[in-house]
Amino acid sequence: MKRRDTLKAITLSSFGIAAVNPQELLAERREMELAMAAEDPKVVGFGRTEEEAAYDARLMKEKYFTDAELATLAVLSDIIIPADKNSGSASQSGVPQFIEFMVKDQPNWQTPFRGGLAWLDQESRKRFGKIFTAITADQRLKIVDDIAYPELAKPEMSQGVAFFNTMRNFTATGFFSSEMGIKDIGYMGNRPNVWDGVPADVLKKYGFS
Repeated sequence: MKRRDTLKAITLSSFGIAAVNPQELLAERREMELAMAAEDPKVVGFGRTEEEAAYDARLMKEKYFTDAELATLAVLSDIIIPADKNSGSASQSGVPQFIEFMVKDQPNWQTPFRGGLAWLDQESRKRFGKIFTAITADQRLKIVDDIAYPELAKPEMSQGVAFFNTMRNFTATGFFSSEMGIKDIGYMGNRPNVWDGVPADVLKKYGFS
């Protein structure tokens, strides 16, 4: 599978996560994090072709979300996957940065995200007089409760429901393709078998005990 094809596939459906080898996810995510953090993004390696490295270098110079939008992505992603005793939260695993990278890589997601974030702030101002990041945790949950369950949502919440579905999918993909997320589900990776020698009963059978 070509670079990023895995992540493109799993962002289409959270069910895709279960169908992809965790090591493949880790490799893709490491490659993406390498590109995001590299001082020289043109470095080729970890499966990147020269063309992909040049593409990443151009992408790294771009900034799509405003600081306020990134802050909202962090707050909302942490509502979807909060920290618990096993792992950190979605934002601690780098989900906001993952989403920004993906919407630059796949521009068809830019309008749904920007429109959804605008809807969230508008709904927050209408109900509580402040943007989403400025209201209390309880007030945020009241809005999220109205858009997180499509089968129960009111028709006037349809835009918020669509955005939250997208956000939830990207958050799950970003978290569970991160090293933190893969550890959270208990994946241990390939490990060498331990050879304890020929079983005692077999040795006895052939007269070696």
